[in-house]
Amino acid sequence: MTPEAIPEAILADLVACADLPGAPNARVAGCVQAHLARAGVECTVLPGPEGDRVNLFATIGPRDVPGYVLSGHMDVVPVAGQVWASDPFRLRAEGGRLYGRGATDMKGFLACMIAMVPELLALGLRRPIHLAFSYDEEIGCRGVPHMLAALPGLCAPPLACIVGEPTDMQPVLSHKGKQALELVIEGKAAHSSQPDLGVNAIYPAAEVLLFIRNLAARLAAEGPFDARFSPPCSTVVAGVVQGGAALNIIPDRCTVQMEVRSVPGQAPEAISAEVLARLAALEGVRVSHRELARYPALPPPEDRGLAELLERLTGKPALQSVSYGTEAGLFHGAGVPSIICGPGSISRAHRPDEFVTVDELAGCCAMLRGLGQVAAG
Repeated sequence: MTPEAIPEAILADLVACADLPGAPNARVAGCVQAHLARAGVECTVLPGPEGDRVNLFATIGPRDVPGYVLSGHMDVVPVAGQVWASDPFRLRAEGGRLYGRGATDMKGFLACMIAMVPELLALGLRRPIHLAFSYDEEIGCRGVPHMLAALPGLCAPPLACIVGEPTDMQPVLSHKGKQALELVIEGKAAHSSQPDLGVNAIYPAAEVLLFIRNLAARLAAEGPFDARFSPPCSTVVAGVVQGGAALNIIPDRCTVQMEVRSVPGQAPEAISAEVLARLAALEGVRVSHRELARYPALPPPEDRGLAELLERLTGKPALQSVSYGTEAGLFHGAGVPSIICGPGSISRAHRPDEFVTVDELAGCCAMLRGLGQVAAG
C-alpha cells in the first residue's frame, strides 16, 4: 500500500464503526487502538463516568516535555431520515471523493493522525505530539472535560492544541460559546370540554417563548458586540417545542428546547439565567430544566504565535472566527492555547453523502508532517 493510500484505508475502517453520541463507543475506540498498536504506539484508555464510553490518549515522543495535542472526536451524528446514494457506514470512493458518515466530521482528521504515526516515530521527536480521541462531542463535547481532568497525569502541560474539525485546512482562531437547555412546564390534564378543570401547560410555555424572542431582539440591539463574529452579538433561539397529546385533552406538559451562542467575554449561562428566571416566575405550573449541551467560547488569541505556525504549515491565512463550536474552547479553558484546522468542509458535515477528498487528506498529512518537523527541531 502506498503512503498516499494509508489515510484512506484507515478512514474506511473508522467509517465502518457506526458509534453514535450518547451510546457505547467500543467499536470505534477499539479500531483506533488497533491501528495505533500496529503502528507501535500504545494509548491510555480513559473511561467516562457513563461506564460504556472512553476517551483515548497516546503520546509520540517524551511525555515530560511540553508538546502539541492533536484532538478529534470519534462519534458521528445519526443518518436517520437522510437519503444516501450508498451505505453511509461503508466508505465509497468516487472521483477523488471519499463518501461516508464522518468522513469530514471528523474521521478524516483521525485517519490522518493515525496514518502519520510511523513518520512521527521515525523523526525522533524532541517535543511530543499527543493524539487525543474524545467521545460524545456531537452532543455537547461531553467526553473532553474528563480527558482534560486526567491530562496532568498524562503529560507535561502542552504548548498548544490543534482541533481537526473541518475547516478546508484553513486555521480558525475563535468561535462562540454555547449552552443548550430543555425547559419543562407541567400543568394538569382535563377534558377539553371542561378546560377550567385543567391547567394548560402550553400557554405559560408561550410566555417563555415570547420572552426568548424578546431577549434575542435585545441582544441584537444592545450587544455586547464583537465584529469578528457573524452575527456580531450573542444569540438565543427556541428550536423545539412539544406539548399536547390530543386536541380534546388539556395538555399537562410542554417542553421547550433552546440554545444560547455567546461571543467571547459573555458566558452563555448568563443569558440562559434570564430565561430560567422567567421560567421560575410562571404561576400555577411546575417547572424544571435540564442541560443538553455546553461548551465555552474560544476567544481570539492574544499571541499570534500558534496562528502563524499553522499559517506556515498550511500555506493558508487564518480565519478569524466561525459560527459553529468545538472542543477547542475547553482546551483553551484548561490553559492550552488552541486553534482549529482540519480537512474537509463544514458545509458537508451532518448532511447526506458527506465526503472528504483524497487531496484534502493529503493536505492534512502534509500539515502534520510539518508539525512533526517542528517538534523534532
